Amino acid sequence: MYKRIELPYDFNSLEPYIDEATMRTHYGKHHLAYETNLNKALENNEEYTKGKTLEQLLKNIDELPEGIKTAVVNNGGGVSNHNLYFSILSPNAKKTPEGKLLEAINKTFGSVDNLKEELNNASISIFGSGFAFLVKDKEGNLSIVKRPNQNSPAMDGLVPVIAVDVWEHAYYLNYKNLRADYVKNIWNVIDWGKVEELYEEDYNI
Repeated sequence: MYKRIELPYDFNSLEPYIDEATMRTHYGKHHLAYETNLNKALENNEEYTKGKTLEQLLKNIDELPEGIKTAVVNNGGGVSNHNLYFSILSPNAKKTPEGKLLEAINKTFGSVDNLKEELNNASISIFGSGFAFLVKDKEGNLSIVKRPNQNSPAMDGLVPVIAVDVWEHAYYLNYKNLRADYVKNIWNVIDWGKVEELYEEDYNI
């Protein structure tokens, strides 16, 4: 079975930037539904999942039977994307990146502020629902990608290290239609320490 992460903070810990009601609904209902539906779709298909991380499963999506591919893309992507999203948020967030990640950001974007601006713009410009990601490839090169719905960058062999969820359920209770305000404020709770850990992990998909 593939599972949601356990939240390392309380539902109200990210206030005022992300409110308790949103967290309870987002993690407790939407994320749970992705987990439940993913594992239901994979019942009796253990030969395709044995020994594979969820991201490896998504990268090799074409190996799955046609009858479950869409369910795995939607719900497997939902679990993977949300696990990343919730894992990089923290009430005690490290505010700036350091080390190899900072070097890679400066090389690719010129500065952390430029990265934030580009990722913000990508997040705001998504039509409908989806995610904007900061991703690394197998050489450690950084880029920003947008994906509709719950499509995962892992499907393209990319490892996401930041995920900005712009489905309405991620922000609408607090921000209503002001997606740009939510995107701007989320940087207050993105933990650069966690992002550094993800960036420095070995490429494993």
